[in-house]
Amino acid sequence: MATGGSKPRQSARERAYEMIGAAILAGTFAEGEFLDEAVLAREVGTSRTPVREALHRLQAERFVDLVPRRGAQVRVVTATEMRQIYQARFVIEANAIGKICDRRLGAPPETPELIEALETAGRNQDWNEFAQLDQRFHSCIVQHQGNAVLAQMYDSLRPRQVRLAVRTITQGPERFPIIEREHRELEAALNAHDAALSTRILNVHLQEVPELVRAFSE
Repeated sequence: MATGGSKPRQSARERAYEMIGAAILAGTFAEGEFLDEAVLAREVGTSRTPVREALHRLQAERFVDLVPRRGAQVRVVTATEMRQIYQARFVIEANAIGKICDRRLGAPPETPELIEALETAGRNQDWNEFAQLDQRFHSCIVQHQGNAVLAQMYDSLRPRQVRLAVRTITQGPERFPIIEREHRELEAALNAHDAALSTRILNVHLQEVPELVRAFSE
């Protein structure tokens, strides 16, 4: 047990999971690339068993596919999957917005801090951090309505949402000021208890951008 405020030591499986996941998000492991368990084990400094366990977790989160007799392959994110994720997000987030505005709850209290952190990450072009914070911003809106089941459903999309966000902002970094503005507009509309305006902003925020769609295979 850790004492004196020190962090508990990560297990080998957790280290492998974080290293491989971060490398996929950063593009170090390209889409479609097969991953060598032995090489990964050397890089993490562990045996192959924790690496294999980490890959099974990453498969469940749809970062990799486990191909019989070939091993783990980094999943290719398609335009179809991108559209489906955006559609699922809109359904859940729009429902949350309606409930929040009906109950006049205003924007979640953590949104100003998250927006500031998002903007800092964007200015630093730390797209991994930006994507993680973007997911937290939208997740806190869903959580704010108070339906734990919907919040859990939404957060189950987190790995795919983060990976998609990293991919799209890397492809189109010029969109950062637009995303920044839309986050602040959504916060203001929620504080005004305006469900119709909040939903319109969300709809625009999650719309397909043709030049980004073309960067994905169908």
